[in-house]
Amino acid sequence: MEIRPHKAGYVSIIGKPNVGKSTLMNAMVGERLSIITSKAQTTRHRIMGILSGDDFQIIYSDTPGIIKPEYELHETMMRFVTSSFEDSDLILFVTDLYEKYEGEKVIDYLKDVKVPVILVMNKIDLAKGSQAEDKVAYWRELMDFHDVVMVSALENIGIEGVFEKIIEHLPEHPAYFPKDTLTDKPERFFVDEMIREKIFKQYKKEIPYSCEVVTTSFKEDEKIIRISADIYVERDSQKGIVIGHKGESLKKVGTAAREDLEIFFGKKIFLETHVKVEKDWRKKEAKLKRFGYTS
Repeated sequence: MEIRPHKAGYVSIIGKPNVGKSTLMNAMVGERLSIITSKAQTTRHRIMGILSGDDFQIIYSDTPGIIKPEYELHETMMRFVTSSFEDSDLILFVTDLYEKYEGEKVIDYLKDVKVPVILVMNKIDLAKGSQAEDKVAYWRELMDFHDVVMVSALENIGIEGVFEKIIEHLPEHPAYFPKDTLTDKPERFFVDEMIREKIFKQYKKEIPYSCEVVTTSFKEDEKIIRISADIYVERDSQKGIVIGHKGESLKKVGTAAREDLEIFFGKKIFLETHVKVEKDWRKKEAKLKRFGYTS
């Protein structure tokens, strides 16, 4: 019986907003660790998802979508992206059928990295004719990628091909984490993210981008987890919108979040939420650090 060497390494998933990075990582790990909505810029942190087997361990990093920063929160998000370049053994550059290169620095970064870069062309289930192949040729003109894989992360098409390419390029190395580890984030982080996901789905325009969620209490018993969380907004007017008439809007967010949390934790959830105002929190470094935005 052939004994294969153990491979392990860090795989960064990068790309612009809304190309499907979070959907891809969730599909690769087999768990919903990153929030997914139709709105751009929903991922704010670098989120690690860990997939282990007998002879491999892949530490995926889902990163915020690459944007031109407009204020301090964006600057911090982009630092998460650049830090992922520094410790990666492999990079997945995710794009889709519709994205074009518009002079962003990301291609310059990718050309300078010393590790393999795989182009992942997402959303091929929507392709017409030779659209996917033409788009791959377009990106190959910009950069010499080590490999190209075409996928539909949402439809789970081509995911096995991405896995095979990752294993091919990963270095031989012992596991970095215990084999039963799923992520580097604590339980409270996923409570925050699931509530924030429901906020993105419930509200329109600027409201979701102005909200931050902080779990203040997480008490687990044998059959139930009791959670209390604060939802921060930037202005008093936003607080009224989040709460809604007679609290109906906030109640919808809490109900939807509780249902997903019960699936995620496999227990009954009691969820209590409160809305508070933290003026201009996105623009102030001290407040961002308080909310856990450190890189």
